[in-house]
Amino acid sequence: MAKFEYEAEKWNGEHIKGRIDAKSEAEVKVRVRNMGYKPITVKALSKDKNFRGVNLQSLSLKEKIDFTQTFLTLNKAGLPIIESLIFIEKDAASRQVRMLAQEIKKQVISGYTLSDTIARYPGLFEPVYIGLAKAGEDSGELDKTFERLIELLRKQGDIKAKVISALTYPAFVLILAHAVVLVMLMFVFPAFKDMFDQQGKELPAITAFCMTAGEFLKEKWAVIPIGIAGIVGTIIYLLKWEVSRRRIEELLLKIPLISELVKASSFSNFLTVMQIGYDAGIPILDCLYLSRTTLSNSVMQDAIRISIKRMQAGAHLSEALKAANIFPKMILFMVSTGEQSGRLGELMTQCVSHIDQQLDIIVDTIGKLIEPLLLIFIGCLVCFLALALYLPLFQSYSV
Repeated sequence: MAKFEYEAEKWNGEHIKGRIDAKSEAEVKVRVRNMGYKPITVKALSKDKNFRGVNLQSLSLKEKIDFTQTFLTLNKAGLPIIESLIFIEKDAASRQVRMLAQEIKKQVISGYTLSDTIARYPGLFEPVYIGLAKAGEDSGELDKTFERLIELLRKQGDIKAKVISALTYPAFVLILAHAVVLVMLMFVFPAFKDMFDQQGKELPAITAFCMTAGEFLKEKWAVIPIGIAGIVGTIIYLLKWEVSRRRIEELLLKIPLISELVKASSFSNFLTVMQIGYDAGIPILDCLYLSRTTLSNSVMQDAIRISIKRMQAGAHLSEALKAANIFPKMILFMVSTGEQSGRLGELMTQCVSHIDQQLDIIVDTIGKLIEPLLLIFIGCLVCFLALALYLPLFQSYSV
């Protein structure tokens, strides 16, 4: 991989510069566009001594929180930025965090600001993190901004944990059910083969199917890992391919309850960044741009792009959000009230609280709904296997 320097334009016309590792200029342009910027120039760089030997991988959410929290604590204690970074470089628990602190320290010593330095690592820090750090430096309130960043990172972690908790149990049950079916087909049904053959009667259709499937899987057992790998690979490919990913995201927004979960988790992150950015003194248009980068659903991203264009044309925030046609009426009403009363930050905080409550209700509802559905599925599966195993025995008794 080579290192490239790019210049890009934000939605508000502001030009930014950064550096990125990529295989080609085309890849750089694609990644810059994915960050929400419009690439202007891209040029390859010769090896820079400040970046030589750097092999930083992506940071986990916990590592990012630890780095931000430690830096905030040291900064509030009165330590200069460089001394804080030296402390993190020596004593951080994570090797990745120590390497990151070392590289940031080198750049700061070279004369770069903290926000300019972390902007050179878009693979480690999201545009939201970079934008809020820059706002904190410009306003002279870096401590408050990092407190907001920690709040945001923890909020994102909580949302992720809620979604994972709603999906972990059904995923475990489905995996266990498939394992039981494989054991039944490969070992239990073949054990009854001689008994069924001695009866001299034609087996019921479901029994014959299970016997054939079991014999095939036992002889061609390599099909199982290959099939699992093929399914997983296909899913990953479909999620990465832009055309199929967009279709999947469109479908998710049409499925009852699932669409509510996607929207609530997305709105929670979106409004939290809006509120934090607004309180940090970032212009409302830039807040909207930063909030858009938190959305993983391309359909919702396109909707917010409409809002950005409306604001660029002079519309108020409430009017711009209404044009996106994805926000609940309650949020639009509270934002509009905040604009009219001059308490937009306070009303956005209430919006975040409202969405978080809705998210908790949705996750709880999904959890309660999944349990009976899984019981029905497991019951049908057990019934099918039991019938396949015992129908030939019932036939012999009836003679």
